[in-house]
Amino acid sequence: MTTGFRLADFLPYQLSVASNAVSRAVALGTGYESRFGLTNAEWRVLAAVTAAGAPTQVELGQATGMDKMTISRAVTALSTRRLIDRARDTGDRRTLRLSPTAEGQRIHDIVAPQALEVEARLLAALSPAESEALRRALAQLRAACEEP
Repeated sequence: MTTGFRLADFLPYQLSVASNAVSRAVALGTGYESRFGLTNAEWRVLAAVTAAGAPTQVELGQATGMDKMTISRAVTALSTRRLIDRARDTGDRRTLRLSPTAEGQRIHDIVAPQALEVEARLLAALSPAESEALRRALAQLRAACEEP
């Protein structure tokens, strides 16, 4: 019995394949894996921590859409390598706030501009209108996923 389901045409599959390809392009274009030994998740957490100004792991999950276990592993690895610090929240001693160390900030400051260059190169394959339409469509898909 055939269901008419074709994996290659399935939107979640297409988005996953595209996301993996873009992530590989950024990893290769910036060298965050080869130069700094960071995984994709570790780079995303370092970038999010640097951008957010002392977030908690829960806030990182909300900001990145990454699952708790992936974030926890990345935070542990980055902390072990002294690329981020964990400090108790002054208002809630049970909560840890994350911030980049000087070395974490240095790596971020090297990789982030290169990541933007890769992004620009990838977006150059689209017209400005297509790029804007893509961003709008992705935002609409994320919003649709949050609806009941």
